[in-house]
Amino acid sequence: MPSSQRSDTGQRGKTVAMRRSAIAGKRSITDSHEALHSGFRWHVPQRFNMAEVCVRRWAENAATASQTAVIACAPDEPDRHHSYAELQNQANRLSNALTALGVKRGDRVAIVLPQRFETAVAYMAVLQMGAVGMPLSQLFGPEALAYRLRDSEAVVAICDASTLGGLHSVSDDCPLLHSVISIDATMQGASALDWAAVLAQEPDAFPLVQTHCDEAAVLIYTSGTTGNPKGALIPHRALIGNLTGFICSQNWFGFDPFDASSPSLAVFWSPADWAWTGGLMDALLPTLYFGRPIVGYNGRFSPQIAFELLQRHAVTHSFLFPTALKAMMKACPEPKKQYRFELLALMSAGEAVGDAVFDYCLHQLGVTVNEMFGQTEINYIVGNCSRLYPAKPGSMGKAYPGHRVAVIDEAGNESPVGVPGDVAVHRLDRHGQPDPIFFLGYWKNEAATRAKFTGDATSSWCRTGDIAVRDADGYLWYQGRADDVFKAAGYRIGPGEIENCLVKHPAVANAAVVPKPDAERGAVVKAYVVLSPDHVGQGNEKLVKALQAHVKGKLAPYEYPKEIEFVDALPMTTTGKVQRRVLRLQEEERARAAAGACAVSQA
Repeated sequence: MPSSQRSDTGQRGKTVAMRRSAIAGKRSITDSHEALHSGFRWHVPQRFNMAEVCVRRWAENAATASQTAVIACAPDEPDRHHSYAELQNQANRLSNALTALGVKRGDRVAIVLPQRFETAVAYMAVLQMGAVGMPLSQLFGPEALAYRLRDSEAVVAICDASTLGGLHSVSDDCPLLHSVISIDATMQGASALDWAAVLAQEPDAFPLVQTHCDEAAVLIYTSGTTGNPKGALIPHRALIGNLTGFICSQNWFGFDPFDASSPSLAVFWSPADWAWTGGLMDALLPTLYFGRPIVGYNGRFSPQIAFELLQRHAVTHSFLFPTALKAMMKACPEPKKQYRFELLALMSAGEAVGDAVFDYCLHQLGVTVNEMFGQTEINYIVGNCSRLYPAKPGSMGKAYPGHRVAVIDEAGNESPVGVPGDVAVHRLDRHGQPDPIFFLGYWKNEAATRAKFTGDATSSWCRTGDIAVRDADGYLWYQGRADDVFKAAGYRIGPGEIENCLVKHPAVANAAVVPKPDAERGAVVKAYVVLSPDHVGQGNEKLVKALQAHVKGKLAPYEYPKEIEFVDALPMTTTGKVQRRVLRLQEEERARAAAGACAVSQA
């Protein structure tokens, strides 16, 4: 590390420490949630383009053009700092190249890339020309790729060597996909345009397309837990709707609400894939919107890598899934003994964090984790902001400014305190103004779009499909997906609370709870358990009884798992969520097979 960089980092450390101390001193402030809501108004211009506010305005300003936009990292490679000017220059060249390939306003362009500088270039290039970016995970297999490419009618795909093979294998099944641009392509026989050669022959200037705020910007396909995945069409204005949640969950992201003259020292990193809402809308775009650097790591996540990145880049703000935090907690119970942290804020989402992880973040990472809740269609709607109102361990938090959120029953009426219901967001905020967070609808699926809403077209609730209860202070408590909650012996079971309890045991790295069909009780509680590194291979009847006793001692008697199965890994979505549905279907199939075998033996 050059001496000047060491000096800058050292000074940053002192300043961040001072700001952390100042934040700690503000923790006794009264709950500002109501004041935030009552005084907040949305300001959405008719003409709005994500790429303009995320990059172009910084690149065209001499004072900010040279500031770092992306810190690109990869295993066994030196870190590379890319400025806002460089990002805009490359985006302009790619926009010109896409135009030459026939891409028009509104066309879908697939972006099949991991976290790397060129991924940011691709998004900015597509957005600034009025086309629609379609993120696709590098983890998708051939069937998942082919379905999304065909359904979206994508005309061009942008990839690298890690994803070129998958695209090449499905290209014959996607007749509208006429061009593929690949970074670092070395695969023989694959028909793809070379990224470097394509950009080199194009000019570095491109006129911004003045998109309408309601114009489509991104098409993101949902995980598809039931039926085929649905493409959620996200407008440019949705970025504005995201900002209150991003700012609050990141404890004002370097902007001190108590001291307007305070400089921002924010550096953001998250392992969340930029191909998903959590990585694109919760990390990449809002970080660039505020003109700050984001660390892009092109490699597999591990607890060690996470700690090293936090230290090496003096990361101040982060978004870590509960599964990642659990892995870090189990792998390194006392990280301060090995690593230096400058974290000011930490947000988590996707699953309930639970008080075990909450305490770990507070005492070992030095930050209060702000849990957040949202989904692809309506993102960043509920969460905590420990800077401005208390964060309750394990709670989803309260509605972020500008969003009118409630827990509703099947008829669309608000559920009383303590009664489970569907988390829903109203199209209009509390002041009667349209909330910009809403998606435009599901791509080519009007029926699914209509089913998402309760009420008329202008004054309605959008259901999330997630179950929660509201407490007397207005905080929401996650109970699970509507299809994850089940009844056992007449009791309503939310898997999250039991999973959180299991993870508190030192032998458990992760857990998933599902119903196991039972002839007498309808279902019994079953837990799939992944053992922590120090207990691998120790799964036996003795440990089963110890885990059952552990849960019995902390939860209601009917909640303890009647059966525990030890597994090497849980089925996960590419966004880091446990696929309980896979395990649930597995249990149902096992029950059918057992019933069939019993019938045969009786015959």
